[in-house]
Amino acid sequence: MRLPLPTPLVAVEAAETVRRGVGAVVLAAPGEPVVLGPGGDDVEVTSEFTGKAGTTARPAGRWVLGIGSGTASDWRTAGAGLVRALNGDVEAGGATTFDVLLTPDADVRSFVLGLVLGGYRFKVTGQDAPKRIKSLRLVGADAEEVRAAADLAAATALTRDLANAPSNVKDPAWLATTAAKLAGAVPGLDVQVRDEKWLAKTGFGGVLAVGRGSTRPPRLVHLTWEGAKTGPHIVLVGKGITFDTGGISVKPAEGMHLMRTDMAGGAAVIAAMIAIARRSLPVRVTGLVPSAENHLSGDSYRPGDVVKHFGGLTTEVTNTDAEGRMVMADALAYAVDELGADVLVDVATLTGAMKVSLGVRTAGLFASDDDVAAAIADAGARVGEAYWRMPLLDDLAEDVKSDIADLRQCPPGPGGITAALFLREFTGGLPWAHLDIAGPARSDKNYDEVVAGATGFAARTLVEFAEHYGR
Repeated sequence: MRLPLPTPLVAVEAAETVRRGVGAVVLAAPGEPVVLGPGGDDVEVTSEFTGKAGTTARPAGRWVLGIGSGTASDWRTAGAGLVRALNGDVEAGGATTFDVLLTPDADVRSFVLGLVLGGYRFKVTGQDAPKRIKSLRLVGADAEEVRAAADLAAATALTRDLANAPSNVKDPAWLATTAAKLAGAVPGLDVQVRDEKWLAKTGFGGVLAVGRGSTRPPRLVHLTWEGAKTGPHIVLVGKGITFDTGGISVKPAEGMHLMRTDMAGGAAVIAAMIAIARRSLPVRVTGLVPSAENHLSGDSYRPGDVVKHFGGLTTEVTNTDAEGRMVMADALAYAVDELGADVLVDVATLTGAMKVSLGVRTAGLFASDDDVAAAIADAGARVGEAYWRMPLLDDLAEDVKSDIADLRQCPPGPGGITAALFLREFTGGLPWAHLDIAGPARSDKNYDEVVAGATGFAARTLVEFAEHYGR
């Protein structure tokens, strides 16, 4: 089966003037019933048009878009609302290209994110795709700012593509091969795919244990970008579980179909690495995605097993549905011992506890270093992704210790915190942040620039963090 990947996105570019004979869009805020049209004519907007972000009207054949109060969220919502309205018009035979006359205070980055991502659509079908808006020109925008925002949007969209892909196609080999193909098209981005033989020889016991129950063996995707000779070496680690049954500690049937997105963290790392390389950022970044299927079979790993990770630490397994931390432990230890990492950031749909704690629009942020925590939170704020810092409680650290092994995989207590404490054991004391994106990685409805399904959360945070950390 061939998947529609990468999903086609609307092209957005900067422009200096409005073209004659091309569809035009003008912007209006609440309390602005009359706005100046791009051609110099006043456009009457009816009183029913509130100017609320994302609302549209079409007086005299000219589109008017509400931008709300002008917050970053409003601008993303406005962009998404516009592109969705225009796509609907295109399906009815409308124009496929438009010029948008920006206001002087426009938040171009947020607006572009909304324009590109609001019309995202992933569907596996043999039918022809519906007609969509092809291009938008932003009159008055800076070209470099538009390009940078479009790159961030493309990283989010690629993360959505990979996470939305159905797991009958998306096994670890497919994920690794797809990552290698996409990365191989970007000059200077090196990619290596490690198979199960290499994993066994090198000692990735956590990845092998989780993947043992599947007939489709695990992989490790290793991406390298050397955009600078100096500066901190950042290593990004993403959970790549391409499907998660829970193993012997099997999940309830309800909601299990969503486990095709359990590799959303790994997808974010792959997409972020590609965006970093495309932008030729002057940074040193490595991406590691340990990938496996957590299946139930006669060879599945069991509660009570003791698993030896890369680097020698051992883990007592207590719940086979806590598989993400098992594969990420190997990759984190490898980054410390073999790659010379200076700072570690891992991202994973790790615990349902974090979804309960923070809901579905905010990720949990754990960090051993205040500067790294602040850099992640600031990066997220700049690109429209929300994080809330959670504590690494010392009084729970002993609960991660095991009587029969070095560590206990899934101790009782607050699950998001103890999972982070478990991962910390593999970070070698380096500055480290753990992003638990179990909540915001998926959505069941549209909001702002997000569409139902995989959201692509964290990819643009990682790009923004890599660009600015240590500079």
